[in-house]
Amino acid sequence: MKRSYLIKPVLDEQLPEIAFGRGVYLYGADGKEYLDGSSGAITCNIGHGVKEITDAMNEQAKKVSFVYRSHFTSKSAEMLADMLAEQLPGDLNWSFFVNSGSEAAETAMKMAIQYWQEKGRPSKTAVLSRWRSYHGITMGALSLSGYPERRVRFTGHLASSPDVCAPYCFRCPLQQSYPSCQLMCADDLERSIKRMGEENIAAFMAEPIVGAAGACLTPPPGYYERIREICDRYDVLFIADEVMTGMGRTGKILAIEHWDCMPDIAVLGKGLGAGYSPIAAAVASDKVMKSFRDGTRVIMSGHTYSGNPQSAAAALAVLHYLKKHSLAAHAAKQGQDLMEKLKEMQKSNPFIGDVRGRGLLIGMELVNQNHAPFPKQRRAGAKFIELAFKNGLILYPASAGIDGGDGDAVIIAPPLTITSQETADLLKRFKRTCSQFMQWQEEG
Repeated sequence: MKRSYLIKPVLDEQLPEIAFGRGVYLYGADGKEYLDGSSGAITCNIGHGVKEITDAMNEQAKKVSFVYRSHFTSKSAEMLADMLAEQLPGDLNWSFFVNSGSEAAETAMKMAIQYWQEKGRPSKTAVLSRWRSYHGITMGALSLSGYPERRVRFTGHLASSPDVCAPYCFRCPLQQSYPSCQLMCADDLERSIKRMGEENIAAFMAEPIVGAAGACLTPPPGYYERIREICDRYDVLFIADEVMTGMGRTGKILAIEHWDCMPDIAVLGKGLGAGYSPIAAAVASDKVMKSFRDGTRVIMSGHTYSGNPQSAAAALAVLHYLKKHSLAAHAAKQGQDLMEKLKEMQKSNPFIGDVRGRGLLIGMELVNQNHAPFPKQRRAGAKFIELAFKNGLILYPASAGIDGGDGDAVIIAPPLTITSQETADLLKRFKRTCSQFMQWQEEG
């Protein structure tokens, strides 16, 4: 076989070659059909091969594909910022475009720290975050990520550690139960602020629904209302990391809209470009931007491809498509149906410990006997994903269980365009995978 010089996730791994995609399906060069049950990396929100998007990209490419953000603006970037201001809730109106969710998370961190400098409070430099979280793979974003498996190789180089416990009702880190817990996991933020000193805290960053680090951990009612209250009490900005959850994925444009809580900065990625072109954004509120406009008028961040007109044109077309087809509402409806059917399947598959999430972002935690996590060395999650892949169903790996210890989970998150018939196809492939996994589990 011809040597490949492409660095893959596992070196020398023999991955099938992709030929093309249509809607929720992908087709290998060998002709095999795959149902994209994870939208790639929870990215392809509107499915594959949408002509309206490729046409818009082609039209932009005919004009100009790159300008440097300090030399020129572009119509596509201006229109994209306008449309985000129109569609996002509250006063989230100001978009700083970058290339990836990791970059957007770091931009939001920098904006939060500089915000307090502009306000004459330069000691507020720390950004708090939770365990069982993931904000990106760059060093700054990884510093805030409570994902032990991804931190371990770089611990000595990371700037900080997460300090707040996660809203993990299935395995509560505080050994409590909702609602008698009275949202102790939210109050853990206040403990952290007091311990570090509010004069040192710039912001708190959290995924409204935890993605890869927790397989769609969904906080209970009242959680983010309490978070917002605590942030306001101690003059701490709240950053909602919506890289995975944003742009209709959970049935709302932003997942934080499921709670009565407005962030000061929202971080967008993945679904913003929907896989058609790399783009992400840190979107700031009027309140945050006022400090910059009254101060230095400069945000100290940016990348060569920030505000790229080619990517902006793709994202603008994606937003029009989402709105035209009411895909957030569709995701809510299809997601509820899929969730109900998965919970029904849970009854006959004892290894499914928990099914959670919102809209078309659904996590499934795998358990051994007596709801104990699988030992890490069993690689149960990897096995389930491998079996699903052989059945032509793509799922996304996730972490679950004990911090830095045992536990496995997968995420089911098909494109928001999925139909009832395609959902039935997904469930058929999923059911076959469950049967094979149960056999594997029984064989020990």
